[in-house]
Amino acid sequence: MSRPFMIGVAGGSSSGKTTISERLVELTGAEHLSRIELDSYYLDRTDQPIEERRQANYDHPDAFDWALLNDHLAALANGASVPVPIYDYADHNRSGRTREVGPNPIVVVDGILVLYDRALRDRFDLKIFVDTPADVRLIRRLQRDVAERGRTVDSVITQYLTTVKPAHERFIEPSKRHADVIIPEGGLNRPALDVLLARVRQIATEGYDAD
Repeated sequence: MSRPFMIGVAGGSSSGKTTISERLVELTGAEHLSRIELDSYYLDRTDQPIEERRQANYDHPDAFDWALLNDHLAALANGASVPVPIYDYADHNRSGRTREVGPNPIVVVDGILVLYDRALRDRFDLKIFVDTPADVRLIRRLQRDVAERGRTVDSVITQYLTTVKPAHERFIEPSKRHADVIIPEGGLNRPALDVLLARVRQIATEGYDAD
C-alpha cells in the first residue's frame, strides 16, 4: 500500500474549512478519505479547573499537542490506524474517548493553524488556505458557538476580540503564504471545490505515486 495523499486545510475560525473537508468526505466516500480535525489535538487540561480552562487561549499555537498529531500522521503514513482524541467543547477539554482513523488513500487535516507548524506542514502533499472576510467569519462563529457549543453572544464576542482576532492576525493569516492553493469563501466557492474534488477522486480511484 502506498502512503496516503495528505491534504492540509487551514484558514481563520469559521472560514469554511469544515465545509470543504466534510464535502470531500461526503462525495469521495469515507472508505477512501480520512478526516482529522486539528481541534481534536487541543492539549489535555484535565488537571486544570473549569474556570481556568475557560480562560485559556485556544487560538494560540501553544494550545495544541503538535507532537501527538505529528506522531499520528507518521503512523498513518506507515499504514497504521490511530486513536484520535474526541474533544468536548462544552468542557473545554478532551472527552477521554477516541475514534479510530485508518490510513485511507487520502487523509485531510483541517484547522486554523494546520499550516503553522513546519513539521506538520511538511507532511502535506497539498496545502490549502480558505480565505474568508473577517465579518463573515465572525457572524458564522456567533451562530455556531451559540447554537452548537452552548456559548452566549457576549462570551463569543469577548473571546473573538481578546484571542481569536489577535491570533488570526499574528499566526493564521501569515501562514497563508505556505499554501499551494487559496480558496476564497470556503465551501461556498463551488468552482474551486469542484476542481479539488476532481483531484481527490482521481487519487482515490487511481492511487498516488509519492515518488
